[in-house]
Amino acid sequence: MTASRLTLALADGAIALPEGRIAVFGPPPGYDLSALPKQNVIVVSHDAVATAHWQDAGFATARAVTGGIAAALVVLPRAKDAAKALIAEATASAPRVLVDGQKLDGIDSVLKAVRAAWPVAGSFAKAHGKLFWIDGAAFPGWAAAAHDIGGFVTRPGVFSADAPDKGSLALAEALPPLKGAVADLGAGWGFLARQILAADSVTALHLVEADAVALDCARENLADPRAQFHWADATRWQPPARLDAVVSNPPFHTGRAGDPDLGRAFIAAAARMLAPSGSFWMVANRHLPYEAELAADFAQVDEVAGTSGFKVIHAQRPHRHRR
Repeated sequence: MTASRLTLALADGAIALPEGRIAVFGPPPGYDLSALPKQNVIVVSHDAVATAHWQDAGFATARAVTGGIAAALVVLPRAKDAAKALIAEATASAPRVLVDGQKLDGIDSVLKAVRAAWPVAGSFAKAHGKLFWIDGAAFPGWAAAAHDIGGFVTRPGVFSADAPDKGSLALAEALPPLKGAVADLGAGWGFLARQILAADSVTALHLVEADAVALDCARENLADPRAQFHWADATRWQPPARLDAVVSNPPFHTGRAGDPDLGRAFIAAAARMLAPSGSFWMVANRHLPYEAELAADFAQVDEVAGTSGFKVIHAQRPHRHRR
């Protein structure tokens, strides 16, 4: 494995880390933390999949840190507002903060914004990205702030933070009133959930979402006792009992790369969760090849609506062999 920027910067003496606990904000699975002493590291993440990965790797994890941190490392997310919010959180918890990111993810833009507000102590460029560090900084104006979009609360970095995405809109238009116990896999900040709960025939709605920030928004957006919130990997979550319906606008990217296997995993998970007479409602980009997985998991599959870019699918009667 190619040495990371952090490993090279430490080896070259470009930077030294103080002794004590090190908080690492937002590292995705596969990020190289080998240069840091594992016993001193706490991974701070709002992603359930990443959190499980780092726990399995033997790292301490947390949603947030409140003190006792000697240094922090921010692994740059793609959304600039989310990156600034993470930097504000990190600088509020540690006297020395490092920021690492790729050019494609906007590290140069973030570095420019930091320099405009606070002196940068140093930087290290390698492998189409940069690592830079700041000491004693504070960015209170960069803290994550909620904003309202059509009566829904969202926050920086959550999927489709500025408006409901086109796929969810297409699914919402096609979705009939549902009945019984329902799950919304990849529920986000609750756009589809609010429509599902508009039907009095829904007895319970399980919102399953890996992004804890998005799930916190959903809690604010849904004042309904039937809503139950689960911070979890939707492909592994197990309902308390078989469900009558599952609804999903599944993600199809891992980082920047398209990953149709992620959507296939959502389809297989939905089939496992459903009662024999249950049904699955999903929306997907038209180019994504989900038909084989749907046919393997359900007795009946129909495209019931859509747009030029999205297809809305209704799948019924999950096959028993996928239980």
